[in-house]
Amino acid sequence: MNVHISPAIIMRIKEFGESDLLVTFFTSDSGRLKGIAKGGRKSQKRFANCLDLFCLANLEYELKRKGDLHFLHSCKLFHAFPGLRSDFTSLSLASYMIELTEILFPLGVTDKEMFELLKNAFLALNEGGKTDILRILFEAKAMALGGYKINLDKCCGCGRLYAGEGMAVFKRSKGGIACLKCEQESELSPALSMDSVKALKIIQSTPWSQAKASDLNNEMIREIKPVLKLHMEYRIGRRLKTAEYLD
Repeated sequence: MNVHISPAIIMRIKEFGESDLLVTFFTSDSGRLKGIAKGGRKSQKRFANCLDLFCLANLEYELKRKGDLHFLHSCKLFHAFPGLRSDFTSLSLASYMIELTEILFPLGVTDKEMFELLKNAFLALNEGGKTDILRILFEAKAMALGGYKINLDKCCGCGRLYAGEGMAVFKRSKGGIACLKCEQESELSPALSMDSVKALKIIQSTPWSQAKASDLNNEMIREIKPVLKLHMEYRIGRRLKTAEYLD
């Protein structure tokens, strides 16, 4: 019997049969998985208070012989993140983070950094962090981990290195910034100040603790938010369903 024990974040839960649950969960060592919790709707011993949306739990699971479903044997709750359900905005942002993770990381794709990002974002949101800042931090870091990092080092037109001075313009088709000689500011090519470029670069490339410490003011939030929106929709090819509850 090939049994695994791993920390996991519960992403989705669906009733299955009379007493079972179909659970989607994200692990640190095996990525996103799906499993059947036999008797999960009734068991107060094996699955006590831990098979709830957004919970962080230690899961014991076994791979079935055929298919990609797992058998969930038991779990132990680490953190329920009650603050994520305290208001509609926090609940919507947590759901948004789950949806973006699912898009960027298909079933079975392992990324420990993404697991840590999702866990740390939930912790910050649970502690009452500002949702507009947490959204920017999560979007920028998740897209970078998923292979869609915005190029902030040089102009995507002429190739001139960005020296950290003056305005830059985001060009969505290139996934990077351009100088004002190569691109003009428009609705589809929003401008970024040097402070916003610097902050976005730090967020994309540093650990969560450093990215979280980024001193994002209202002007920087106003500039970075549309850039990430355009970047995500262009690279993913669609707008996230949960985004309508946040915008």
